Amino acid sequence: MNSTMAASSHRITMGPLVAAIDQGTSSTRFLVFNAKTAELLSHHQVEIKQSFPKEGWVEEDPKEILQSVYECMERTCEKLTQLNIDISNIKAIGVTNQRETTLVWDKETGEPLYNAIVWLDLRTQSTVERLINKTPGRNKNHLKHKTGLPISTYFSAVKLRWLMDNVDEVHDAVVSHRAMFGTVDSWLIWCLTGGKSGGVHCTDVTNASRTMLFNIHTLDWDPELCTYFGIPMEILPKVRSSSEIYGLMKLCSSRKSGALSGIPISGCLGDQSAALVGQMCFQDGQAKNTYGTGCFLLRNTGAKPVMSEHGLLTTVAYKLGRDHLHVTHWRAL
Repeated sequence: MNSTMAASSHRITMGPLVAAIDQGTSSTRFLVFNAKTAELLSHHQVEIKQSFPKEGWVEEDPKEILQSVYECMERTCEKLTQLNIDISNIKAIGVTNQRETTLVWDKETGEPLYNAIVWLDLRTQSTVERLINKTPGRNKNHLKHKTGLPISTYFSAVKLRWLMDNVDEVHDAVVSHRAMFGTVDSWLIWCLTGGKSGGVHCTDVTNASRTMLFNIHTLDWDPELCTYFGIPMEILPKVRSSSEIYGLMKLCSSRKSGALSGIPISGCLGDQSAALVGQMCFQDGQAKNTYGTGCFLLRNTGAKPVMSEHGLLTTVAYKLGRDHLHVTHWRAL
């Protein structure tokens, strides 16, 4: 019996496993858990480089983000193999991501058209002021009844508007109907499910609700909001729930993590919402803090949006399945 056969004959069988891609602002992780006990079996983490072209500007390379996911999957699969754990027992993969970070890519070539503009980037301050001032008597909160958010540099719509106004490649791709917009979750899911060869262009309600283009009452892109920001709706990803099958993994067979091909990507939440769900804050009144690149306080406010008069934001927390009632939460800005 050769060594490969010997290793396979001693593989540990422990029932179904689930995996998660955790793509954050400063690093990427891939983690594999025992689905029944929630025990973490293996993981790998890779740091992400940030660039600061000008004061207040923060960018990341979309290709590096994607490569970091591949690397984390490869290394984790290697570690599982060393532990004699059968990778074929992984039954589902979820994605959680840094929110609001904005990307545009060419759907025909699969190439990013500019670096990702990170959520904490401040270059869009003049864009924000122009949007607020274009309608006399309006202030930064005049869209809050639909979005739950003030007009701010923080959110994706103004970053996308800046890209369309200032990057020729983005403008040209939009005009020629080749552009795709997405937050990091959309970029990863599209690439991992085939990219230019049939990749799924989608996002979930939690990430969509941080763009300022999403109506938190209808749970869909809002035509009036898109008109206000001058964003063509055709470049937006399809909005899905936080828990359903979006597509199947399609990895190059030359990658050691090719064993993950065919596994459904079946969960997607923005990082703060994922933390809320992970800590099982499913009841009205439950709250949690998260500590990462920033500190965030989240409170479950129940099944109806609750608007704050004290600077808090109203955002979709999760939607579990296509028909599940959505829940909102507040988060301190």
